[in-house]
Amino acid sequence: MVEPVEDNTGWRRALRREMVMRRSTLSDAAHAGLSARIVAHLQAALPRPRIVAFCWPIKHEPDVRAVIDDWTRLGAMAALPVVVAENLPLAFRAWTSETPLEPDRYGIPTPVAGDFLQPDLILLPLNGFDRAGYRLGYGGGYFDRTLAALSPRPLAVGVGFEINRLDSIRPESHDQRLDWIVTEAGCFRVSGS
Repeated sequence: MVEPVEDNTGWRRALRREMVMRRSTLSDAAHAGLSARIVAHLQAALPRPRIVAFCWPIKHEPDVRAVIDDWTRLGAMAALPVVVAENLPLAFRAWTSETPLEPDRYGIPTPVAGDFLQPDLILLPLNGFDRAGYRLGYGGGYFDRTLAALSPRPLAVGVGFEINRLDSIRPESHDQRLDWIVTEAGCFRVSGS
């Protein structure tokens, strides 16, 4: 594991790379099995949202699209995040399995057209996370800005693999705490949220 250093920015940068590397070692079969367990926990523990935002899986993140398919069959609407401008909160565009997607500036499949929605639940990928409910993303700060700006704040549910659990991400003042963390080991409500 990366050793903490005085410079939190450099430490986090190195930690982000390590978290991606840990996931990259998962075989396709192991990744699929762990993702399926996460989906089962989401289905069992969380109420069906009215509007759920999720992230297209990149860098070997958990693939939770099966729960999105399940919830939309039951009447929920789904949305994907859209970067509208650097240093601004994300917007969320309606998504269905027929929605055309194009890579955004980060290479993430994103809808380029469609209605903007405000989710009542967001499934956030966990590059790294700690038991206090803080997540380590990829360094852009988009989800922290978004959670701080949305009113009412949606239920923020982090989805990740146990191999990315950390003692602490050394949260900073702008880091937003999650409400739930869901891994292949189960669903964990964050205390104090």
